[in-house]
Amino acid sequence: MSAQKDRWVSSFFFLLFCASSIPTWGSARLLQELSPQEYFSSLQAGRASLSYFSHNVSPGAQPFLEQIENSAEALQDYGISVVKVNCPKEDVSRYCVKENALRKAYLFRGNVLIREFPTDALFDVNSIVANVLFALLFNEVKYVETLADLQNIENALKGRSNMVFAYVPATGTAEHRAVMEAAFVYGTVHQFVLTTEATLLKDTSNDKPDVSSARLLFCHCQRTTDLAQPCRRTAMEQALTMLNIHRHLKLMGAPLVTEVTEDPEKVSTVHLQLGLPLVFILSQKETYEADRRTAEFVAWQLLGKAGVALLSRDLVDLNVLLRSNVALKTPDEGVPIKYLVLEDTDEVITLVENKSKVEQIQEDEEEEEEDDSEKENNNQDIQDDQVVEAVSRDKKRELPLEQIRALTEETFHSALLETARTVVLFYASWEAVSLAVLQSYTEVADHLKGTRGVLLSRVNCWDWPGICTKENVTQFPAIRIYKKGERSVMYNGMWGTEELTSFIMLSRVSCPLKLATIEEAERYLRGEFPSELSSYHHTSLLGVFSTATSEAREAFEEAGNILSGHVTTGMYFEDDALALSRKYAVSPPALLLARSGGRSVEGIALSKQSVQDMVQMIRYELLDIFPEITVQNLPCYLQLRKPFLILFSDGDIGQMESKEMLKLAKGRPQQAFVACWLNLRKTPVGRGVLKAYFATMPSLPVLIWVKLHAGGQVFKFPSEQSITEMNILSWLEKLKAGLEIPSSTLSEEDWKPPLPAYDFLQMMETAVPELPLHTSHRRGDTPARRPPENPGGDITVQEEPSQDTKAEKVGSPGRDLRGTVPRLAAREKQGKRHSEL
Repeated sequence: MSAQKDRWVSSFFFLLFCASSIPTWGSARLLQELSPQEYFSSLQAGRASLSYFSHNVSPGAQPFLEQIENSAEALQDYGISVVKVNCPKEDVSRYCVKENALRKAYLFRGNVLIREFPTDALFDVNSIVANVLFALLFNEVKYVETLADLQNIENALKGRSNMVFAYVPATGTAEHRAVMEAAFVYGTVHQFVLTTEATLLKDTSNDKPDVSSARLLFCHCQRTTDLAQPCRRTAMEQALTMLNIHRHLKLMGAPLVTEVTEDPEKVSTVHLQLGLPLVFILSQKETYEADRRTAEFVAWQLLGKAGVALLSRDLVDLNVLLRSNVALKTPDEGVPIKYLVLEDTDEVITLVENKSKVEQIQEDEEEEEEDDSEKENNNQDIQDDQVVEAVSRDKKRELPLEQIRALTEETFHSALLETARTVVLFYASWEAVSLAVLQSYTEVADHLKGTRGVLLSRVNCWDWPGICTKENVTQFPAIRIYKKGERSVMYNGMWGTEELTSFIMLSRVSCPLKLATIEEAERYLRGEFPSELSSYHHTSLLGVFSTATSEAREAFEEAGNILSGHVTTGMYFEDDALALSRKYAVSPPALLLARSGGRSVEGIALSKQSVQDMVQMIRYELLDIFPEITVQNLPCYLQLRKPFLILFSDGDIGQMESKEMLKLAKGRPQQAFVACWLNLRKTPVGRGVLKAYFATMPSLPVLIWVKLHAGGQVFKFPSEQSITEMNILSWLEKLKAGLEIPSSTLSEEDWKPPLPAYDFLQMMETAVPELPLHTSHRRGDTPARRPPENPGGDITVQEEPSQDTKAEKVGSPGRDLRGTVPRLAAREKQGKRHSEL
């Protein structure tokens, strides 16, 4: 129905209702009294009239005459005149004979008799108006007796028009009149169908209907194109009155979901105008399609009870908590919109049907926030997991996720084709480490803002387990870089902002990078080529190969693919490769390792040609000769499983100590241990290490020898001796001979996590054993899933929408409200102890 036609129908119905509400003063004036000749000569083509013929009025006919006179005004509203025809005594025509006079009433359209009514069927105004309109609307209102008749009409209307199906226990009632009056106004817009068969009402109902009460169903046949599918039906819950039917049809004609792009306080819809609430589903552009389906699903459930609108955070600046996913606007003036955090669509429906639920939810949220704040203040000191404690402390902080695209099952594969490289963070929105990494990831996005050819994105594996299963992501968090036409690269480094940024930046360059000239190779070693890394500090590794070393070159290429993102590798195998290798005193196949922008180039012979051996060798050669130990690089050196000779210093080490330690590290014995130093000002955790080694804090600087992987013995270099290469070598000889007594011995307990790493997808599968793991979403809705519990605490909520079903699906269960809640953490409380993490 066009908007113009809809406005015309509404205006006509309003005027009709107002006219019918005016008291019937002077209704007798609308009743014409004519002779038979005058009556038949006054009939006009297309005009309807209800007439009765009489000679003398008997007392028994008086009630009928009163009712017919009272109906004159009501029928006048529909352009139907009511005429009393006075028959002369000598008139014995068909209508004036004694058998017909005052026993029948006649309905004419023009001079054509439409129908004659026995006067006992016209017992009051309702029956007169109902029967007259029913006769006039014979083609607009279909009467059916069987389910087959109703289904035939439905099938004929599918994809074309909607149907209004009404059941009345008997004709001539007030409900019958209301349906006919509605059909007179809306009959050109919807197909009206009427029945008085109680059996047919039962056949069309899922429940046991009360056959003594009238009922009206709006059948959405226009949306149904499949003949095998029944038309969705929405029952009118109010009594069948003219005003209620008009109200119901107005609601059925309103948009199923309204998209809001302005301040929700200023929004006015048909629902609010008719005294119904308006539910806002908060959305964002990354999950628009899924949120739209969720909104449509909710709208179908609340059809006739409330309106549903999709409110985009990207288009409207909302001054509300980012975790809010639903808002409720009531028709009451002056009442502010209430923003809430709900778990699934069932809660939205309950919210509308139970008005007291709104206050209860808000009170629960306020109490929960108070409890959270109190417990954070009282129990922070006993939380035994630093990651969870940090997340718990910052959980009310909203993360700037605008630069990180949220991917769903619909958008994942298409996003991988948009840019040269797509970085994907796979995480779980309820898991503490994932949330901590998500914070670092937002900082990375800020650093790389405007970088061409790189898309930063995220997948919440709790909402989209199908993606994570296909990508073989079983532990969270995980980061992968997808390159067009190449296999993905998994990140296995530290989760800090600097490390993640470095990995992404280095991944932009082909690994290995094939160089065409000696000049390019020299520029590459100096860090000037490729240009995108010229301002970025990194170590360059160049493989030099001759035509006779193809096997080593292929292994180097494969090793480069494995190390992509962690190191930059170049490859030179042109005819003049020998000239380049001679310059650095090596023979092909060889590696040239350039540190500090090419000021120092080290030549290394490639004796091992298996891929894994080459990867291990490259990783080892990339380690600094005399490194400063930090939290970030410590795992790399621990993997060597060698003793540590570590110099603890309060700040930068002195020039003399640095020179002597570097000479020691470059000497022959360095293969047996790791010579390194630790700045306690930059890495304050080192103070805790010294306290574990000694009963009292030693004076700094202090040189320590510790065998972490063999006995755990800790030896302290004599403080009275100066730190020189000769003194240290002499001391190490005494240690080897067993002439020194250890200062302490570390526990033999393994430095492993308290529990094995979580296989989260397996946990999801066993958490709801009756449901299969959803690798894809098909027609039909999925019951809400609950995440596994954090030890000692509750669970957090989902983020992104996960339903792919069409909203028209009938009888679907509740859905998760996903995709509408981008946030650091949810309203659920964090547990006190998370040692399993």
